[in-house]
Order: sequence, then C-alpha cells, then structure tokens
Amino acid sequence: MDQRVSLITLGVSDLKRSRAFYEALGWHTNAGPDDDVVFFQAGCMVVALWDRARLAEDSGVEDNGGWGGITLAYNTRSPAEVDSVIEEARAAGAAIPREPGETFWGGYSAMFVDPDGHPWEVAHNPRWEIGEDGGVTI
Repeated sequence: MDQRVSLITLGVSDLKRSRAFYEALGWHTNAGPDDDVVFFQAGCMVVALWDRARLAEDSGVEDNGGWGGITLAYNTRSPAEVDSVIEEARAAGAAIPREPGETFWGGYSAMFVDPDGHPWEVAHNPRWEIGEDGGVTI
C-alpha cells in the first residue's frame, strides 16, 4: 500500500447546508444539485460530503453522534493566510473555537468547526513546504 490518502468523506446531517458552507469557502464541485454525494477536488486528494447515517452504515460502524476523534488540517504559506482563511470560514458560518495565534510548536494556527462539527486546523508551519499544487512536504 502506498503511503498516501486519496479521499476523506465527512458524514453530514444536512447535505445542502454543508455543500453551501464549503462553496462559501470558495470550494468548487461538479456535483449536480440533487446528487447524494458531493465531491470536492482538494489538491491531490478529494473531500466528499455524504449523509452521516448512510456513511456510518456503509462503513460498518455505529454512529453515537459524538466527535469521531479526527481533526482535518489546511496548511498555509504564511500566518497572514491563516488569518484570511479563518475570516472566510467565519463569514461562511463556521464556529471559531481558537482564534489565530502563535503555537507552542513554533508556528501559527487557528481552528474552525464546520456546520456538522468537523474541526479544521488552519496552520502555518515554517518548517513545511507547500507546493504549487497545495501538497505539503515535511
């Protein structure tokens, strides 16, 4: 197995609302308005939105409704870009549980939470390189 991730699927309670949220962040999809799964190209991988109950059933897990222990991350090329992304998320309706600031590990980051409770860290790590395609090199 290659060391990579191809797709992350987020289980959502209201597909139309979640799609509108990510589109308000500037993400684009080719999904039709009545499609039951929405795919977004995200650099060299894909982020999908799908009904939470159907995702749990398909994955063979019991959905207890709580946080799944996963945080997604969006790395930026500068601290100013962290600030900009957080403001985009705020304008799109995200909760901001941690405002942008310096980190204990020498970077700069903040958190936003999408309408279904999926947390995203937005971070600038001065030791990581972001390629033209958005890929991260550590």
